[in-house]
Amino acid sequence: MIQDIAPHRYDNAYRPRPPKSGDRVFFYQDTHTLLSRATGHSFTWDEVQALTDASQLPVTYLFAIDSTGFHWCHVLPQAVLDAAVTAANSDFRRMEPGWLAFACITASQLHGWYHDHQFCGRCGTPTRADTVERAMRCPACGNLVYPTIAPAVIVAVTHGDRLLLTKYARSMNARNYALIAGFNEIGEPLEDTVRREVMEEVGLPVKNIRFYKSQPWSFSGSLLAGFYCDLDTDDETVTLQQDELGEGTWFDRADLPKGESTISLTQEMIERFRQGPV
Repeated sequence: MIQDIAPHRYDNAYRPRPPKSGDRVFFYQDTHTLLSRATGHSFTWDEVQALTDASQLPVTYLFAIDSTGFHWCHVLPQAVLDAAVTAANSDFRRMEPGWLAFACITASQLHGWYHDHQFCGRCGTPTRADTVERAMRCPACGNLVYPTIAPAVIVAVTHGDRLLLTKYARSMNARNYALIAGFNEIGEPLEDTVRREVMEEVGLPVKNIRFYKSQPWSFSGSLLAGFYCDLDTDDETVTLQQDELGEGTWFDRADLPKGESTISLTQEMIERFRQGPV
């Protein structure tokens, strides 16, 4: 999966420090990440120093991978823009090496959070980055806002040696098979989210809900929790939620379609079921 970057080690502890040689700096234009035209990856601090007076750039420390720090620059110098190409978040699904792809999408999620919380949602005062932890603090009313993470479930519904796969009705990935998925609601245990989403999307009751694995999914600002569950009826008839799904099909284990990517929890769960009982 995209976060599996071993032997590299992701360190998200909030220990702000200025950029050093070898570190990387992210620049953004609207919702796009700017990558170095020369390398196709995020700019190194050395590249930035060669392009502009880097000592004057306002930067925010984000995280580290191994000894490399990753930072966000709040301004976009013209020299950097001239040396850059734009990348959408979806491009990071295919970027190599994987550890830099993970850094790019994680940084994009953090940048989006910083950008969306420049003002206090309680009183409207401009916020400031907290000096102790990764949070935005309001100097007027003291409101403290942490990075927003949306919990969601990925659900593999099984019936013996059969697995239910779906396709979205309208989506960039509508051509690919997927598992049932949905966001957790306020006051709702994740197990109830599983039951509700399966009933809403395909009209089926489930039982024996088992947690499998979790995955940070910065493409949607989510934390995904993967579950396997069994069909709680002998009737496999699917009733699609038309505005969400375009297809819901049961596949025998031996006939499961091959996925195109290994970065997602969805594909890992499908492949795990293909190998035998989970």
